[in-house]
Amino acid sequence: MATTLCTYLFLLSVTASFTFLNLCSCSSEAEILLSFKASIEDTRKSLASWSNTSATHYCNWTGITCTTASVTSINLQSFNLSGDISSSICDLPNLTELNLADNLFNQPIPLHLSQCSSLQVLNLSNNLIWGTIPSQISQFGSLRVLDLSRNHIEGNIPESLGSLKNLQVLNVGSNLLSGSVPSIFRNFTKLAVLDLSQNKYLVSEIPKDVGELENLEQLLLQSSGFQGEIPDSFGNLLSLTHLDLSENNLTGMVPLALVSSLKNLVSFDVSQNKLLGPFPNGICKGQGLINLSLHTNGFNGSISNSISECKNLERFQVQNNGFSGDFPDVLWSLPKIKLIRAENNRFSGQIPESISGAVQLEQIQLDGNEFAGKIPQSLGLLKSLYRFSASLNRLSGEIPPNFCDSPVMSIVNLSHNSLSGKIPELKKCRKLVSLSLADNRLNGEIPPSLAELPVLTYLDLSDNSLTGSIPQGLQNLKLALFNVSFNQLSGRVPYSLISGLPASFLEGNPQLCGPGLPTSCSDDPPRHHNAALTTLTCVLISLAFLVGAAIVAAGFAMYRRRSLKQNQIGVWRSVFFYPLRISEHDLLMGMDEKSSKGNGGVFGKVYVVSLPSGELVAVKKILNFGNQSSKSLKLEVKTLAKIRHKNIVKILGFCHSDESILLIYEHLHEGSLGDMISQQNFELQWGVRLKIAIGVAQGLAYLHKDYNPHLLHRNLKSSNILLDSNFEPKLTDFALDRIVGEASFQSTLASEAASSCYNAPEYSYNKKASEQLDVYSFGVVLLELVSGRKAEQRESTDSLDIVKWVRRKVNISNGVLQVLDPKISHSCQQQMIGALEIALLCTSVVPEKRPSMVDVVRALQSLESKFYIANSQGPDEEHQLPV
Repeated sequence: MATTLCTYLFLLSVTASFTFLNLCSCSSEAEILLSFKASIEDTRKSLASWSNTSATHYCNWTGITCTTASVTSINLQSFNLSGDISSSICDLPNLTELNLADNLFNQPIPLHLSQCSSLQVLNLSNNLIWGTIPSQISQFGSLRVLDLSRNHIEGNIPESLGSLKNLQVLNVGSNLLSGSVPSIFRNFTKLAVLDLSQNKYLVSEIPKDVGELENLEQLLLQSSGFQGEIPDSFGNLLSLTHLDLSENNLTGMVPLALVSSLKNLVSFDVSQNKLLGPFPNGICKGQGLINLSLHTNGFNGSISNSISECKNLERFQVQNNGFSGDFPDVLWSLPKIKLIRAENNRFSGQIPESISGAVQLEQIQLDGNEFAGKIPQSLGLLKSLYRFSASLNRLSGEIPPNFCDSPVMSIVNLSHNSLSGKIPELKKCRKLVSLSLADNRLNGEIPPSLAELPVLTYLDLSDNSLTGSIPQGLQNLKLALFNVSFNQLSGRVPYSLISGLPASFLEGNPQLCGPGLPTSCSDDPPRHHNAALTTLTCVLISLAFLVGAAIVAAGFAMYRRRSLKQNQIGVWRSVFFYPLRISEHDLLMGMDEKSSKGNGGVFGKVYVVSLPSGELVAVKKILNFGNQSSKSLKLEVKTLAKIRHKNIVKILGFCHSDESILLIYEHLHEGSLGDMISQQNFELQWGVRLKIAIGVAQGLAYLHKDYNPHLLHRNLKSSNILLDSNFEPKLTDFALDRIVGEASFQSTLASEAASSCYNAPEYSYNKKASEQLDVYSFGVVLLELVSGRKAEQRESTDSLDIVKWVRRKVNISNGVLQVLDPKISHSCQQQMIGALEIALLCTSVVPEKRPSMVDVVRALQSLESKFYIANSQGPDEEHQLPV
């Protein structure tokens, strides 16, 4: 029994010891994490759960992964973190992965992390890491993944990098590396991904020992200044799936060994180099090529039909080369082919009827070749095709009546061919954006059904033999380009097509008539003194009517105001989300013409009312459509009032009666962005404008993705973007459909929807709310910030919205620079062009092509970091200097 007791006491002591050690370990790892957090600036409070007072176990803290109660992984990607990356994290004995990508850490490569003895994955991509890759990089001997891409790392690649023999992924793309790349790769026997792309200052041949990496799956060297020939050793890359050598200065021929041995190839791109000679015939034989791109080289040869075995081929790109001979017929019928690009070569042959077998085909671009024959009837059977471009060829015959039957067809360019016959009816092309049939032999009339295509923006029918009149319905489209010059058209030209487009787009049609044209129409009013007399008479009658109407309106307004203040006090019900200390009586008495700040948009007037504390609030008066009960109305407003974001105006409370709803917002003294842009002396530095754009984008992204329930703004415009004293933007008038109801919201907006350029083109035929509609509206606001121009601005007699104006400008030589606000310094030009590109993406006529607001925020923040680096100053310093 004594022995049993001793055994029991021994086991008890061992158990207690292990429990004690485990408790110590838990406490220690939590303290290590808190020590690591102490060196980090966390503006978004993403690491709020990291707290020694938290009831949550540290293994459940944000970004932490544990195995057997020990931290093995820390993933803090995209948390907007900055500060210092402390080596204290290396005290975690089992840490194998540290991911700090997509943050704002601004320091050299933290070599002290080499103290993390178990670390296998280090991802510092897309930060502000600067300096050179030090020779001591070899200290990270256990790493399997090293990702330093999208930073500001410069200088040469050190030979000591070759000591990291365990690497499976090495990514230093999108940096500022320079010089020659050393031959260090034969040591990387396990390497699967090698990315040296987007390092434009490199001046190097491709190291031959890259071809010895038998396990390499992805080799990405694009846009990095590589020169010389492609090494023959690349024929040994038997595991390769992605090869991208595009946009370099490579010369010579493509090695036969390369294309004949890449049996697992998925993507192949050697575009925009100086490669010569015929392309090897062994390409893709018996293999599974999925992406072939050879554009912008000096190739001069033919491609073998051995490509017929590429049953998995999805993308075929050989544009901008010197290829000649018949185009491989088998490409047209591959079951998985999605993209065929062969423009600017010397290909011949025909597009066969067998193209109907390419059921997933989305794009065909054959411009600038020698294709002949007819357009196949079977083209109309491709229901995924959204672009068909074959200009500058020798196509002949009539255009098939069904060639535009694809429900997603957006771009058609058949200009500069020898097509004949009439233009077919295109009623099924509801998403057609651009149609160019210029310089053919087409005859007959312009189909009136073109006016029924809601998003048609570019229409070029010039240099044909078209007859008849221009359909009047075309003036209802937002045409950025309409060219019918040099035909045989006759009759009156719709006025908006004359005033909004260059006269050269109508010339060569002597029988066309209208104001401003060489020939006046017979029913135009005579131009003499009677016209002036008639005008004067109309003006006098109108003035008399307006005066009478004003007297009646004033009397009615006084009556309504008196009734409101005398009879309606006490019938209001209010809900305040903040202690406003104001009664409905005081609120209503403060809402008079003196406190009115414009009409507040289509939803009602806005008043600025002073509270007893002296604080100002904005009150928006909305017509109560009576669609919701008092309870449901309260719930909807409460949903909006819960929003807490620095770029969204706070809702402080609301009052409602049977007739009106009064939304009470915080007041911002600087007014709206729209008011500021409308000023003749509108001058803000680019850094401030970019800050405004980012803030608006962040507010929208929050509504779309982060807030629950997800919301849409649905009425975004510069007049609904308010600015505080630091030019921080705040969205207002958001999600009003939740308050007034969908039907009432639609009817209220209908008065301005047709003419507002903030509305996407599809809004004219599809009123369904979507994120894409908000994205389009944001794109218009961004165009205002880039150009310094109001979204809707009158030029002489033509109302030209900013989207149409920009599209016209960017289509002419040096037009992009004409879009940029000349009041901004030329040193900001690159960032402004970057913002312009984002705006053009957001205002794409095709909704599916628009980015999400989350992507827009990232793109703008990237521009901002480049702007501050280029100007060597911090955001606070620059933002305090608006002109």
